[in-house]
Amino acid sequence: MYQNKKKVITLSFFATIALNTPLLANEIILLDSIEVTAAKQYYSTTEEVDSYTIGSMNTSTKLDLSIKETPQNVSVITSQEMEDRQINSFHDVLAAIPGLTINNRGGDNYVSFVRGFSLNYFKIDGVPTYSTVNDKNFDPIIYDRVEIVKGANGLTTGEGDPSLAMNFIRKHANSKEVQGTISLNAGSWNDYSQSLDISAPITEDKHVRSRFIIKNEDSDAFYDNFHKKDKIFYGIVDAELGDLTILSLGATYQDLQNKGVWSFGLPAFYTDNTYTNFSRSTSLTPDWTYSNLETKEVFGSLKQYLYDDISLNLSSSFIRTNRDTNTVQIRGKINQITGAGLNYNNYSTEATFDETNLDAYLSFPFTTFGLSHEVITGFSYNERTKELRDRQVLPAPTFNFYHFTIPNALESVAFTESPDEKIEQLGSYLAGRFSLSENLKLISGIRVSDWKYKKDDPSVAKRTFSSELTPYAGLVYNLDSYHSVYVSYTDIFKPQNAKDISGSYLDPIVGKSYETGIKGEYFEGRLTTSFSLFKIVQDNVATNGIKLLSGEWAYEAAKGVTSKGFEVGASGDLTDRWSLAFGLANFSAEDAKGDKFSTNASRTTMSAFTKYKVNNELSVGGGLNYYSKFYIGSGTTYIQEGAYSLVNLMAKYQLDKHTELQLNINNLFDKTYYEGVGNGPANWYVYGAPRNAMLSMRYSF
Repeated sequence: MYQNKKKVITLSFFATIALNTPLLANEIILLDSIEVTAAKQYYSTTEEVDSYTIGSMNTSTKLDLSIKETPQNVSVITSQEMEDRQINSFHDVLAAIPGLTINNRGGDNYVSFVRGFSLNYFKIDGVPTYSTVNDKNFDPIIYDRVEIVKGANGLTTGEGDPSLAMNFIRKHANSKEVQGTISLNAGSWNDYSQSLDISAPITEDKHVRSRFIIKNEDSDAFYDNFHKKDKIFYGIVDAELGDLTILSLGATYQDLQNKGVWSFGLPAFYTDNTYTNFSRSTSLTPDWTYSNLETKEVFGSLKQYLYDDISLNLSSSFIRTNRDTNTVQIRGKINQITGAGLNYNNYSTEATFDETNLDAYLSFPFTTFGLSHEVITGFSYNERTKELRDRQVLPAPTFNFYHFTIPNALESVAFTESPDEKIEQLGSYLAGRFSLSENLKLISGIRVSDWKYKKDDPSVAKRTFSSELTPYAGLVYNLDSYHSVYVSYTDIFKPQNAKDISGSYLDPIVGKSYETGIKGEYFEGRLTTSFSLFKIVQDNVATNGIKLLSGEWAYEAAKGVTSKGFEVGASGDLTDRWSLAFGLANFSAEDAKGDKFSTNASRTTMSAFTKYKVNNELSVGGGLNYYSKFYIGSGTTYIQEGAYSLVNLMAKYQLDKHTELQLNINNLFDKTYYEGVGNGPANWYVYGAPRNAMLSMRYSF
């Protein structure tokens, strides 16, 4: 039976607000005891577990730590939360993360900001990936959950910005019996999709199992001329090769075809510098434009127990993405009387991105003087290449807004081959969790990285940065069985191509993250809460540029952006019927001159979603997303979006033990808002989606 822990709970900031209300306190006291049993899972999963939190995660350090034990701001979007919120795209994942601002650059091209810094790398099963993620808008149907670490995450990543690490954890074939799910979705703007997810054992002893996921989506958008077709195939085989070896092999294929795409949105100004005010359905994109991405991935992992709990962990993947685009970028200001003043850059590419990833580490759990510890040591390798040929028309052709005709100007233009590019990153790391006492834990580690850039162009010099050190240090102290306090330092490096006056490349930018906070864990880990304070400081940023007689520019390395703020969060089960995912974040960021930085990101954001089970058949829920004001530019280029909120609703009904219906309504009050603004090379804005709905049916067998 849950007990009312008033004295203990008051130590937690959020729990004081949420858990001491009379309504909730009474409901907790009246609950009957619940016995939870779980079948053995060969891979960690949040599927078939009706929860918005997780027992442990290792995205931060590769050490399996609970949220309460991790000395950073960490969170998770579980399978159940993705299902309840109808998270069906990368865009939906981004919108569910508090502290993150989406800056839509048009179509499905997102540049997101967290704590003032851009999101420019991702992880899949803990292995970093960099290529083309932001403009895929892929469907997360093949992932069990998304683990999130705020701030610098260089220990297990290598290069990147000190913003956020997003780790997509693949689904596995855990089932020893044949089982599956058929899903049918129908939504606004002719959005229709069908998916099949089926698992089955391969061998008679059921030690080798398979799983296949197929999905097809066909949809329009709230603006004119856009149409999307998306096909996904995912297959994985999981095998227990004896008692000490676990092997996984799999492949993913996605064919994403978008028609009617553009870059940089709608023109923001008339020639008299007043704002334009288009309908949200307006598209200045002809129907001959397109952006197609074909992604092929093969991957594998091996876990080999060497002695007791000592294990060797190997994972590798190869990803090839073919991008084929023909788009337009609208520029200029509109003469409100004549319709003149606009031009368009017609730009086309054919590109291939190859990425090879390898990660290997040893895990050594051990005990001394009755206290448990763990050490991991390993290395990772990442290689990515880019082959590109493109074409464009210069100078950009003009057109009249009131006589809207944009011909394809590239039909008779030949492609130009660009020199191939290659980036290699090799890192070795050592990390450990050391119990200094029963209640005090030290989490520390270090990474040494080598980074190389090469372009097949003799005029472009190679860039090499060797022995880049990335430390990690954190202390976690358990105040009692429910609360811990922590303090941590982490950093991450980012190579730059600026040179000093001697012609040498400047050292990489280093993003240093300082964080402290308190975390709570209640009801045997079913509810977690957190309150954190953070500060991020950049070093070695190129500044004070001067032009040399040779025509090149020389820079000095100096302090860059400073960002600081706080975050509050809670996720999990308030009762056996009531689930919650909540996060509130605030930051301020300034450059070395004291000027505001990253103003096109909301300073305060909130994401909240809750679900309540009325009875065994009916569940209802809803969410609220809040974004404070953001802007870009100044004077005649100033574009602003004021603070706004989006309200979402959900209802789910279990028709029988096999069939479930769910309805989601997003932007319930049909708020008109910008989801992206920019002022270079054009002054533009992109509208967010109006009110929309999705009806889904899931049949499980």
